[in-house]
Amino acid sequence: MTTSAIFAFLHHISAFTLVAALAIEFVLIRGELTLANARLLQRTDIVFGIAAGVLLVVGLLRIFYFEKGADYYFSSATFIAKLSLFVILGLLSIVPTIEFLSWRKATAEGRVPTVALAKLASVRRIIHIELAGVVVIILCAALMARGIG
Repeated sequence: MTTSAIFAFLHHISAFTLVAALAIEFVLIRGELTLANARLLQRTDIVFGIAAGVLLVVGLLRIFYFEKGADYYFSSATFIAKLSLFVILGLLSIVPTIEFLSWRKATAEGRVPTVALAKLASVRRIIHIELAGVVVIILCAALMARGIG
């Protein structure tokens, strides 16, 4: 197996892990907030963050060292759209992460976190936006793979 293939594999595994973590967050945040759900949301968000970091680092390594080169990618509108959307969604994901981190004391004490309904609705909305953004990122990836853009 070549180094390029290994990095492609790592890129895909981290992307699928990110999507799976986001789907789990989506399901958990829709239901009633319980201590078990709050703890699982916190752990899942850690997995989400690690997957996003690995995805970004491995993706950049592929661009600069293992694939067609930076000039090719940065001259592609679909790649620029994909990377821009990834960064935007990454910045947007800070809001749920901060919320989940704010629950640490309560969950460590065995209590359900107290969350304002408006805040919970905002976190739900952001996770929905992230899921929709992932769909657009996948579209951009498919277009890129076909040389479109």
